[in-house]
Amino acid sequence: MRIAVLKEGAAGENRVALTPETAKKFATLGATVAVEAGAGGAASITDEAYREVGAEVGAAAATVKDADIVLGVQAPDVAALKGAKPGAWVVATFDPFRERERVEAYAKAGLEALSMEFMPRITRAQSMDVLSSQSNLAGYKAVLAAANEYGRAFPMMMTAAGTVQAARAFVMGVGVAGLQAIATAKRLGAQVSATDVRSATKEQIQSLGAKPIFVENVAGIEGEGSGGYATEMSEEYQKAQAELVSGHLAKQDIVITTALIPGRPAPRLISDAQIATMKPGSVIFDLAVAQGGNVEGSVPDQVVEKHGVKIIGFSNTASHLAADSSALFARNLYNFLSAFWDKEAGKPVLDEEIGNAVRLTQGGKVVNERLAAQ
Repeated sequence: MRIAVLKEGAAGENRVALTPETAKKFATLGATVAVEAGAGGAASITDEAYREVGAEVGAAAATVKDADIVLGVQAPDVAALKGAKPGAWVVATFDPFRERERVEAYAKAGLEALSMEFMPRITRAQSMDVLSSQSNLAGYKAVLAAANEYGRAFPMMMTAAGTVQAARAFVMGVGVAGLQAIATAKRLGAQVSATDVRSATKEQIQSLGAKPIFVENVAGIEGEGSGGYATEMSEEYQKAQAELVSGHLAKQDIVITTALIPGRPAPRLISDAQIATMKPGSVIFDLAVAQGGNVEGSVPDQVVEKHGVKIIGFSNTASHLAADSSALFARNLYNFLSAFWDKEAGKPVLDEEIGNAVRLTQGGKVVNERLAAQ
């Protein structure tokens, strides 16, 4: 069983799908591990660190030759996989809905694409969930980046020259990234508030010491739908929520938006008109900027100033913390493959529940039901 890891080819991608820690663990399972030279450089991992745990380090062609499994953060182009065994697994993130052509190319090449974004949200797969591990770090980094752009201090400071008031931070969307953003802003000393369309998140917000901003006494969204996602809001609720949020935004110094919908563009949370009501010098970090943006006018990897408000957002936020995000991502991949490792076969054998969920291509065809439904 040969497991190969290539240097990431996507622009701005500093992460790597294998660390010396997980390379050693794969070797313990009986696998041969091969890494392209320089693959871990941007994540502060040297080639020597891989060699010390028994991994082969060499050129890309030699690394991927006869590979049974190729690990990646972002799925490599099919051309980069020339030399891998027929039917080889590629375990990575594929962005399947937006990169359908790549998925089709994998099918045509006879490769088995396993998309880590499609990992089901079930208890036994939590340790395999790359979206959660990377969103956690992204929520943290979003607050730090916003604080860096903000021209004032976050915490209240009592000084002989007078008092510096604490910054007001507002988090829109209380998933994994939002919860970490709340916690980070609180640690920095801000007055934090948050909102979400799911009523059950109110207790989570309060548990972190933040103030929940929710519409009260308006019917429309009492619970959640399948998998914890929000049910559809009534028109009355939508209107009341928009009015509440608009009034709250005008008082904020820092706003972090985190809303994403799988397979669809990010929902618009903040309009240009709402930005115009905010205080000059305020900062908005749009964590969904790469998926179309929650904020009108946000541009990936640029600082845009509108009405005196700075709007920022990274196209790949987790990549800005490459060492830690790589460590978590690599553990997610190891946890996934090791959970299904068959000692007699000397390779992982997937079950139907998780295997069918993450498998995009097999036997020259696109086989995933979620993709077929699109």
